Amino acid sequence: MTAAAPDYTLAELCIVACAEAWRNDGEVLATGIGLVPRLAAGLAKLTFNQDLMMTDAESVLVAEPVPVGPRGNYQVKVEGWMPYLRTFDLLWHGRRHALVGPVQVDRYGQMNISAVGDHAKPKASLLGVRGFPGNTLNHPNSLFIPNHGPRVFVAGEVDVVCSIGYNPARWPGGVKPADLDLRLCVTDLAVLDFGGPDHAMRVVSLHPGVMLEQVQAATGFPLYVEGTPPVTPAPTAEQLEIIRTRLDPHSLRATVFKGNPGGVRQAA
Repeated sequence: MTAAAPDYTLAELCIVACAEAWRNDGEVLATGIGLVPRLAAGLAKLTFNQDLMMTDAESVLVAEPVPVGPRGNYQVKVEGWMPYLRTFDLLWHGRRHALVGPVQVDRYGQMNISAVGDHAKPKASLLGVRGFPGNTLNHPNSLFIPNHGPRVFVAGEVDVVCSIGYNPARWPGGVKPADLDLRLCVTDLAVLDFGGPDHAMRVVSLHPGVMLEQVQAATGFPLYVEGTPPVTPAPTAEQLEIIRTRLDPHSLRATVFKGNPGGVRQAA
């Protein structure tokens, strides 16, 4: 087993944790929305799931992840054509796994990217529902939340329900959609999933130096906990080398969290 590297950032810890979303997927289209999810998808393909399909975010399938930032002399390694039509063919058949970044999540896994506050007169207008309804109806989805707090993990329902979640009241006829599959949720504090009773959000691991009480206090609804949660695994030296040299050579990940903090929390 490769030893963990002692010096890593919170962003790098989250990239490695998010990559696990695709570990057992095989040949599906990996879509990472945002910097950390995109880097995580690339790390998954370069380490434990070489069958993942990836695009250049424009119109072609690529043989290897395209590095973020200025490309210099880098040449995209094209494997095939991938316009929107072919993307939707994969989407509708469930052969895609997206890692997304909602602004609100509730106990049912319903997500909001549309508006904060009353929809008729919102405090903030955002993106609209975009593809969230169809995505959550047709293929697996995971989440990355960089600011774990009660304004994101809200009590009650999200202000605008943009995606299907585990709330029977929102299912036509009370019947669960056949392909509803919400998986990992990685935040700046912990790794969670929906593996609790009735798909309750469950604590999978706590990031180094984070206490369970801290995570629960930052969540607007009760979390399900089985025993003592383990510590989120630290990045290995190999993973850090891939992130730093092949995926993000310009260190754009340093902008994800204010001050680019280390991956191990310090005691107050």
